[in-house]
Amino acid sequence: MEQRDWPGWPDETARRYRAVGHWQGTTFGEQLSGWAVRHADRVALVDGDRRWTYAALDTAVRRLSSGLAGLGLRRGDKVIVQLPNRAEFVLLWFALTRLGVVPVHAMPAHRRNEITHLAAVAEAVAYVIPDRHARFDYRELAARVRGDAGIRHVIVAGDTGGHEGFLALADLFDDEPGPDPVDPPRPDDLALLLLSGGTTGMPKLVPRTHDDFAYNSRRAAELCELTEDSVYLAVLPIAFNYTMSCPGMLGVLQAGGRVVLAPSAGARTAFELIARERVTIAAINPPLVPHWIAEHEHGDTDLSSLRILQVGSARLADDLAAAVTKTFDCRLQQVFGMAEGLLCLTRLDDPDELVHTTQGRPISADDEVRVVDPDDVEVAPGETGELLTRGPYTLPGYFRAAEHNARAFTADGFYRTGDLVQQLPTGHLNVVGRAKDQINRGGQKIDATEVEGHLLACPGVIAAALLPEPDAVLGERSVAFLVCSGEAPSMAEFQAFFRDRGVAAYKAPDRFAVVDELPSTAVGKIDKKALARRYLG
Repeated sequence: MEQRDWPGWPDETARRYRAVGHWQGTTFGEQLSGWAVRHADRVALVDGDRRWTYAALDTAVRRLSSGLAGLGLRRGDKVIVQLPNRAEFVLLWFALTRLGVVPVHAMPAHRRNEITHLAAVAEAVAYVIPDRHARFDYRELAARVRGDAGIRHVIVAGDTGGHEGFLALADLFDDEPGPDPVDPPRPDDLALLLLSGGTTGMPKLVPRTHDDFAYNSRRAAELCELTEDSVYLAVLPIAFNYTMSCPGMLGVLQAGGRVVLAPSAGARTAFELIARERVTIAAINPPLVPHWIAEHEHGDTDLSSLRILQVGSARLADDLAAAVTKTFDCRLQQVFGMAEGLLCLTRLDDPDELVHTTQGRPISADDEVRVVDPDDVEVAPGETGELLTRGPYTLPGYFRAAEHNARAFTADGFYRTGDLVQQLPTGHLNVVGRAKDQINRGGQKIDATEVEGHLLACPGVIAAALLPEPDAVLGERSVAFLVCSGEAPSMAEFQAFFRDRGVAAYKAPDRFAVVDELPSTAVGKIDKKALARRYLG
């Protein structure tokens, strides 16, 4: 195996995963070519009025991979991909992985601060953007990032806007499919880099191989009983692990089904696509659930094709889970997973009580789970503890983060998730909180340490602490407690400050509270538990 920038699985463990068939020894480029033979004329991808059969998808990917190779992109290169739910993401993703070039999955909401960090850690050689999306011009962002990070190529899905040196993605499709890569990837190569929510500073990069990521999506597809007749609606950003592989886009394509891209997360848009394309499975997050229920109660769209509604990326309240079951004539499936690997699903034949009150159980017989106390001693069944895990699709270490890996993994390779859970005798997990200093704002993970660093850079702020507080729609929202040297900046001034620093908008605190002092622990650290008790009840 080639020298890595991250720890691989132990050789004996890898051999066992191959022997039992979890890892099947094919790359995503090879898989796509196989699907094109088996399902040639079936529709694979739908984006608005544009449709690709499996054969057409494979041909387009080969044409694009040839053009990308012409730019000098080679196996092992890293490319930041920041595209919304457009077919170009799918075409580009397969073209890159076919060459062994590694896509780094940036979110549409990321701005200069995050993209520059990703480019530096990954040593990215290219950056792919839309021209505009959600009223934001990504070309201006790319122009600044390119100078900061030394990126060689900026590729635009759309109009380059006259920016010197920018390339139009449409111009990179060769007239004819090119030959196979000279130095093709191997199944155990790095296939993509996902983003961790992070607990100290900026997000970590999560390495996933062709072997483990394919198993992740394939196994989830099996448990969702996907077939050639399955139609998946991608509502949330396609670059999310959830939308990619739980079972997501990849799981549906592995089954020979159809992927439909939703241009926005609006309930009306989703319902129209469900009716038009006869969608059978869709995946949303808890903040969208009330909107879906309200749209269903006030509308008359035909949703009779929908068989499974997945809800994940944040904890779904029990009563809201019950409301989903009552409202929709389909099966609710709770999803608990992470970019780092472990995926839990409620099963389609689980009793409603488990579906309404738990976040499922691991998808693989070789997922290993421990629930431990602060001393790493396993707690009794049903008691609360931190979730530790390892398995055939859970990372053995973050990318280029040796120091962090020493803290994030046990000596025997278990990943410390930071999630506080209770495990039932059935194996189902009830997620009750987090040990990590992180806020889950509607599925968007906000690292408190990073935001506090920005707050402390604001003129007049001398101490800052970011805490979560419950929110009926988002699950959690962020509250910044500040000690100021004079008059505190206004909300508008804080928002402008974050925007000027190039920070994603969702990371700006939802509420600010000015206090005289922040309580501290015996060793001089801010005591957030005491702060929460004092001000948040």
